[in-house]
Amino acid sequence: MAIGNIYFIAAIAVIGGGLFGFDISSMSAIINTDQYKCYFNQDPTDPCGGPRPAVQGGVVAAMPGGSWLGALISGFLSDILGRKLAIVVGGCIWIVGSIISAAAQNLPMLAVGRIINGLCVGICSAQVPVYISELAPPSKRGRLVGAQQWAITWGIMIMFYISYGTSHLAGAASFRIPWALQMVPALGLILGLMFMPESPRWLARRDRWEEAHEILALVHAKGNKDDPFVLRELEEIKDMCEFERRNADVTYLELFKPNMINRTHIGIFTQVWSQLTGMNVMMYYIGYVFTMAGLSGNNLLLSSSIQYVINVAMTVPALLFVDRWGRRPTLLVGAALMATWLFANAGILAAHGHPAPPGGVDGTPEASWEVTGPASKAVIACSYLFVASYAPTWGPVSWIYPPELYPLRVRGKAVALATSSNWAFNFALAYFVPPSFVNIQWRTYILFAVFCVAMFIHVFFMFPETAGKTLEEVEALFTDPAGPKYIGTPAWKTHVSTREVLAQEKGLVDVEKAKVGYSTHHDSSSENRVSVDAPKQG
Repeated sequence: MAIGNIYFIAAIAVIGGGLFGFDISSMSAIINTDQYKCYFNQDPTDPCGGPRPAVQGGVVAAMPGGSWLGALISGFLSDILGRKLAIVVGGCIWIVGSIISAAAQNLPMLAVGRIINGLCVGICSAQVPVYISELAPPSKRGRLVGAQQWAITWGIMIMFYISYGTSHLAGAASFRIPWALQMVPALGLILGLMFMPESPRWLARRDRWEEAHEILALVHAKGNKDDPFVLRELEEIKDMCEFERRNADVTYLELFKPNMINRTHIGIFTQVWSQLTGMNVMMYYIGYVFTMAGLSGNNLLLSSSIQYVINVAMTVPALLFVDRWGRRPTLLVGAALMATWLFANAGILAAHGHPAPPGGVDGTPEASWEVTGPASKAVIACSYLFVASYAPTWGPVSWIYPPELYPLRVRGKAVALATSSNWAFNFALAYFVPPSFVNIQWRTYILFAVFCVAMFIHVFFMFPETAGKTLEEVEALFTDPAGPKYIGTPAWKTHVSTREVLAQEKGLVDVEKAKVGYSTHHDSSSENRVSVDAPKQG
């Protein structure tokens, strides 16, 4: 018997996100240790000089490179195998990659292990949000999908402290142990999903209506198949599937047709902008930033770990309130705050810092700029404030938002494409940032700050509010004939409707009346468009 508690289902599924977090800090906590630098040394003048900056960037970028490919193929996997089984396949791939990484004898072998790990992260990061969003009730969807980001932050923090503990071991065991321990959560993910239900919307597309009805009842009404909200959900899914059957089988090209291109661009840019905030760069390479600020040894590792604790703690408010706040205000506030701290860091480093000695601070070429005294403390503080601004805003919402944008027939592939863009930029930035710190130094911060300003403007004009709406109702926003063609309701005119849908879920509103009103709205606003959301008549 499948488990129907949506919080438990989400807790198991988001372990897939936690794997990404494990990977981030398994590198950031290790690349500055002597054991790693000595074992993978490429410096002919220093036996513990470590890999060359470009090579180190390549090793770090190998994982997001694999994730890009994994995200792209995940759409096909989940459409064929189902959302749940696609995530299980990802977990199995992770175990293989972790074994290769833990046994790495040289940098190419390590890079191959990380590419394989990346395949898993790409699959899971794309399909876990789809799986949860297709199971969750609208009033809780934001917090449940956003739990993926919280799992990432927990993964980052847990693996950082494991790596910190093993850093006191001599030799290669200091990095082989944490890389091997990465397999444990994947095993938990695989075993846990055996007891979870499949997505009812995926089952519906396979004409397995009885199973879909049972799962909707199990998750939303404790097994009551006659619950009004369950019946409404089922009817909306039937209407959507009936509409989609009149359309050809979807390919990725469908996402670039005029009626879909706006949504495609919003989903892609949600993920692209989340990378261009610079957050994952801060996670991968925070050691370089704090080295420039004069920290070293245990002080460096412990100070770096504080930002991981902040990341975990500050994600919680988003999980509790993002469905009330809405997606738009959360993204706008986050972009404004992050731009502030990035510009501040650039100004502090430019005004109070100076070029580091040849070879960088403490022999780290990437630490090519040096700042001391109160200014160094200000750099560290702004770095912490940046993380505290990202964690409750772009962190969770970048996973919550894309699965809400698309109709059922394209959702798996659309979210896969959006997530693949995340990993493409993650790859590029992971590779670009070490040379960037060497060559343009503090100006790297200005680059990311300008991106934050650009994303603020983009979100304000183009990103509609989806909080509190069923996935079928979101479709109506983009197909509203009263708005611009192929765009629908202008983004700044949309609003949160969590209270209304929560009342329906609890039976405080007559669902039949809500359905009639909903149908009337669509019928009156569109005579030339097939209503994909309105209930069937007769």
